Amino acid sequence: MTVQVALVLVSHSRLIAEGLAELAGQMAPDVTLLPAGGMPDGGLGTSYDAIEAALEQATADGRSAVVLTDLGSAVMTAQSVLEMLDEPVAERVLLADAPLVEGAVAAAVAAQGGAGVQGVLAAAEGAVATFADVLHPHPGHTAVEQSSTTELSTEPGAVRTTVTVTNRLGLHARPAAIIARTVAGFDAHVRLGGVDAASVLELMALGVAYGTDLVLEGSGEQAQQAVDAVVALFEDKFGED
Repeated sequence: MTVQVALVLVSHSRLIAEGLAELAGQMAPDVTLLPAGGMPDGGLGTSYDAIEAALEQATADGRSAVVLTDLGSAVMTAQSVLEMLDEPVAERVLLADAPLVEGAVAAAVAAQGGAGVQGVLAAAEGAVATFADVLHPHPGHTAVEQSSTTELSTEPGAVRTTVTVTNRLGLHARPAAIIARTVAGFDAHVRLGGVDAASVLELMALGVAYGTDLVLEGSGEQAQQAVDAVVALFEDKFGED
């Protein structure tokens, strides 16, 4: 699979940047994830040279890139690098206003699904709102309880079924990413447990454990195919058990 958007992960800590690249890479194996963390001597800070080198690699072969950062001075260093890029390259690089971890996960899955640079940027920048909406449901309801009461689509041709989480570890990061990537390949809107099945963060925030039943519904041109594909993932236990 050819992925046209790379991610540059800028942190004050080398370990954070490298660990995040490893984490996101588990969910987006075909995406180029380049950590640019810490100073050359291993200390905390952000290095202009490291970011510049990561961006050079990220934009090789005509790829676009989205840059994500942690703290304020990382933003300033990244901006300084972007300002010095040659114009043809600069046009293919966007700096995200997003939380580093959540944004990187959402962006990586979007890139893996074939999104362009604007789509990858939007996924990163929508991460906070997406996560907050699911983590803070109405008082008295957990996220899963809230989702189970969500009104189902009344759109003609909507497809609905129920799936059961049978993999031992539940709907953790890897299965959530697999579902999101799968759904992205269809011309359909799919909801699982009341949330957008194309959003890895919404799925992860559900906190779904082994044995949980979830309503799966799809609408749109390829609704049946999309729902069937997600059902197959659950039946295969996401290849985990």
